[in-house]
Amino acid sequence: MGETYLKKAIKKAAVPTQELEARVRDMLTEIEQGGEARSLAYARELDGWEGDPVVPESWFHDAARRLPQSVKEDLEFAHQRVRDFARRQRDSQQEFQVETMDGLIVGQRLIPVTTAGCYVPGGRYAHAASAIMSICTAKVAGVENVIAASPAKQGQPIHPAILHAMALSGADQVLALGGVQGVAALAYGHFTGHPADIIAGPGNAYVAMAKRLLFGRVGIDVIAGPTESLVIADDKADPAIVAADLAGQAEHGPDSPVWLVTTSRRLGEAVLALMPEVIAPLPELSRTAATAAWRDFGEVVVADTREEAAAISDRYAPEHLQVQADDLDWWLGRLRNYGSLFLGEETTVAFGDKCSGPNHILPTMGAGRYSGGLNAQKFIKVLSYQKMSKGASKEVAQVASRISRLEGMEGHAVTGDVRLAKYFPQENFVLTPEATAND
Repeated sequence: MGETYLKKAIKKAAVPTQELEARVRDMLTEIEQGGEARSLAYARELDGWEGDPVVPESWFHDAARRLPQSVKEDLEFAHQRVRDFARRQRDSQQEFQVETMDGLIVGQRLIPVTTAGCYVPGGRYAHAASAIMSICTAKVAGVENVIAASPAKQGQPIHPAILHAMALSGADQVLALGGVQGVAALAYGHFTGHPADIIAGPGNAYVAMAKRLLFGRVGIDVIAGPTESLVIADDKADPAIVAADLAGQAEHGPDSPVWLVTTSRRLGEAVLALMPEVIAPLPELSRTAATAAWRDFGEVVVADTREEAAAISDRYAPEHLQVQADDLDWWLGRLRNYGSLFLGEETTVAFGDKCSGPNHILPTMGAGRYSGGLNAQKFIKVLSYQKMSKGASKEVAQVASRISRLEGMEGHAVTGDVRLAKYFPQENFVLTPEATAND
């Protein structure tokens, strides 16, 4: 493959350490054994929060009063877009019942989980959009109990924008708990009496590890790592816009990879030159994060052809994938591995992160090879059923008994035999497989 690196990452994406896993595992065990009191103790120790963990209605009223009307209108715009997209996702699945042979009826039902836990981070930034992405999507899916959790710190309530987004999205209850203790409370049903069937939402390394360790006991949306973004650009792309998009995603954190794959060396070199200028004016928190992310994890790759560019992108399987190149339909049909795709200069990851509709809770660290992001269907169980007439049972039982004996599972075979004996006592059946010929 003819790929040339104009800039290569000097660090690899961090993998969870054994120390982190052991620490989170111990915390989950302590919280499960110590119950709600241990969750509250961790909230005091780690976040300086000593209030009631169940958010009262007064917090929501106060948040709505404090927020400017324009902010509430922006959150409503985002909610409408996310809700409408989630509804279309939900409706793209269908229940059905069909008779596949005479007397054999099979079908599927779509049943929402009973309780969803939605974690909303509240650390470096006020992630109001994340509240909409998880809570609204769960409600659209038909989840009966949607419990949200977000940290309250140092005597301060949850950020008012997050609270308003939670209320707008239909959260049934909200817990002022973050980190491992917040995830644990969702999983164990602390303070609400509703243990989660699935936990969704982004968070830091501790939150991600808690979800990973709880997987199996509960479902989870994705196992998330640091946010990552890749831009594919050709020689007609605008270097200033490409650089802005890379810097905008590097803002997430010092370990957030951003990659450019281009068929134009000229464009790649122009973006390299622009990146320091684009990052420099950002506020200190964003500037520090973006500087480190670009320095340590940023890459610029030049590919000989668009086919090679697509192959490189598929190998990376980025969380966010932007295409700023000609023939967008070709790219849409060719690209296979990503969390979410943004086609054309007019579209950027920030639009999806905040308000355009498709969910921003997406797979990272190569998981786009086998998984998509959070969607309404994640909260819905696809359950099959079947029923048979005696005639259909006669046909199926013979085959099932023979395959069971082929596999050495006599108990399975007998369940078919007894039905044949009961329903058709006068008939003889071949219930053992033919012997395999010796080669």
